[in-house]
Amino acid sequence: MSSLPACTPINLPIKDFLDSQDPFTFVTANLLTLVQLSDECVNSHYHRREQCQVNSQGKFYCANETKGLSKAGKVGIVLGVVLSSILIAGILLLLYKRRRSSSRDQFQTRNTSADHSPDPDGESGSVYFGIPLFSYKELEEATSRFDLNKQIGDGGFGTVYYGKLHDGREVAVKRLYEHNYRRVEQFMNEVQILTRLRHKNLVSLYGCTSRKSRELLLVYEYIPNGTIASHLHGELAKPGLLPWSKRIKIAVETASALAYLHATDIIHRDVKTNNILLDDSYSVKVADFGLSRLFPNDVTHVSTAPQGTPGYVDPEYYQCYQLTSKSDVYSFGVVLMELISSKPAVDMSRDKDEINLSSLAIKKIQESALVELVDPSLGFDSDNEVKRMVVSVAELAFQCLQRDKDLRPSMDKVLEVLKTIESGKKNDDEAEHLEVVDGLPGNVNSPEWDQIGLVKNVKPPSSPVTVTDSWESKSTTPNVSG
Repeated sequence: MSSLPACTPINLPIKDFLDSQDPFTFVTANLLTLVQLSDECVNSHYHRREQCQVNSQGKFYCANETKGLSKAGKVGIVLGVVLSSILIAGILLLLYKRRRSSSRDQFQTRNTSADHSPDPDGESGSVYFGIPLFSYKELEEATSRFDLNKQIGDGGFGTVYYGKLHDGREVAVKRLYEHNYRRVEQFMNEVQILTRLRHKNLVSLYGCTSRKSRELLLVYEYIPNGTIASHLHGELAKPGLLPWSKRIKIAVETASALAYLHATDIIHRDVKTNNILLDDSYSVKVADFGLSRLFPNDVTHVSTAPQGTPGYVDPEYYQCYQLTSKSDVYSFGVVLMELISSKPAVDMSRDKDEINLSSLAIKKIQESALVELVDPSLGFDSDNEVKRMVVSVAELAFQCLQRDKDLRPSMDKVLEVLKTIESGKKNDDEAEHLEVVDGLPGNVNSPEWDQIGLVKNVKPPSSPVTVTDSWESKSTTPNVSG
């Protein structure tokens, strides 16, 4: 400060820690600086655009911007600016590195807070989101190094292998595709969804690998009897092997699982027969929650890009990008029609307007030709009780497949109706409902059945998956006034 005798150094208080957002906020004092200039300096600055400077005696004097400034002085100013810039840049870089390091430490602490395993990889024997962690090596051994002969499933996000753990448990190991850029999101989604669910008709998650593992693997209970799809129209399909008594039980249990999901604010978003597993007693286990979404109960819908499987996607969701619990209801309607017909949801060998089973089913119902849709092995023509239940389930499926989500029942209502159909009992409200909705007669064995049918005078909609044409949604109640 010897060159500026008019200036006095001031000590400022600082914060205990730096603010990573703004490195200059470590100065906490608010300063008011008072500079007293001579009248000559003020006049020269405003009228002649000259500078006020301080001489060696500490007095101000007027000088032209360029006059009297030596070459050395100019160099000194330039060097001062450069050094100051370097210093500021260094401070900013240091603070940025500290911030990144702090964020990384917090993330690691949050995700490994329950990981106290002596395992050097931090995997086997540990806990992640409340479920056990498996080491990659352990699961590699359980699946015989992911032997292709042990592959039991292949979906949009990964391949599933049969495995056997050291403790003797049979497991299904999902190996997420490495080329899937969303695999971490799918992995985390399934873990977080399944760790909060407990229902007898939902598949159980035994554990997973940690984020440190060389691959992302999910470990589920092994369900030995394949999928509904494989029993209806796949490699396990045999006439008579899946009678109607088992199919209605499957429908009730699947509806029960989905109603539970909706009650816990979760939308499955990929309901299909390939995601419904069967154990040895033909009990249902709904699986694959990679696309599932938490759905807060205080909102009407979630705006998101449509995802799901062709043939099962809610057309209103597909068109408007608005996901609701009724999207699962639509998909379940397709599942019900598969249980009735044993036909796949999509079949390119069918006629153009019948490629989607939902379109085919609506068409046959509206033409009073349900018999052409029903699997002949179910005894629809020979067993009156089967006929009653199939007709009632078809009527329910028709409601689930409505284009307008507001015309579809809730999953709770679907479950209630299915239980009533299975029991063979109808309370007064249910009897009245079945007599008036969609023109369904109270007695399906009456001579009027073939003429009345399930629905009447309702214009068929276009394909409910590929929304290409305008589609006016109609009420399920027919106009019978004429």
